[in-house]
Amino acid sequence: MVTPANLVPAVGAAPRERSRPVAVRAWVGRHPFLAFVGLTYAFSWSCWLLAGVGGGRIPFLIGGLGPMIAAGVVTRVTGGSLRAWLRPVWRWRVGVRWWAYALGLPALLYGVVTFALQVTGSPVEWSLVLDRLPAYAGTFVFVLLLGGALEEPGWRGFGLPLLQERYSPVRATLLLGLVWGIWHVPLEGPLGFVVPMVLAFFYTALWNRTHSVAMCILLHASFTPAQDQLILMARSRAYTAVLDAPDWAILGTYLAAVLVLLAVTKGRLGKAQSGS
Repeated sequence: MVTPANLVPAVGAAPRERSRPVAVRAWVGRHPFLAFVGLTYAFSWSCWLLAGVGGGRIPFLIGGLGPMIAAGVVTRVTGGSLRAWLRPVWRWRVGVRWWAYALGLPALLYGVVTFALQVTGSPVEWSLVLDRLPAYAGTFVFVLLLGGALEEPGWRGFGLPLLQERYSPVRATLLLGLVWGIWHVPLEGPLGFVVPMVLAFFYTALWNRTHSVAMCILLHASFTPAQDQLILMARSRAYTAVLDAPDWAILGTYLAAVLVLLAVTKGRLGKAQSGS
């Protein structure tokens, strides 16, 4: 039997239930970057766990979309414009030098890596470059369309601009690089965060000068095949230890290039001075 007393809990419950989405939305509005990171990790790591226990290749690939999906959700929850967020993804009209930067910088750096390996006595075979060009091209296309490059609407299209509203370009890059790096740990192991932290500086400079996620996507699609194919050592003679000669050559080259980048940009990484 329904009585007025029975109705009291029901009447009181609805406002409490309605207040939960409001509270979540308010928290996300106050902490959009934390919400973005938490959602990215939860989505990607869950997919990769599923892939790791026999889920196959599809969950693995879907997990790579975590940063983009999280950025879209947070943008939507906070009342932002999805169209404005996605607009830089289609920004291809930038100077030729930025196309050269996005497509050529990784190959240039790995040329330096290979030269450093040769100088230090590693078994370099420069003739391998022609043999590996088809694999380089195939990996580039895969990463561009299906692989890691699709992370960029999240990392550089959402996370970096948000952090640079509060922090200097260097601090914002270090923080985003750490988050980006830790995200890779389930795939790359405990030290998997190191290289993304360093690489993040190259992306920040490109973003700040072009505001183009498209260029960051190209840079990402260029780095992966360069790392996979342009260490010009025969597979049978290449390194197997966790930290062998190629690892140190790569890290040393990256760090030296970052120092040059910081010096050239006077620490601004391409970001214009406030009010300029």
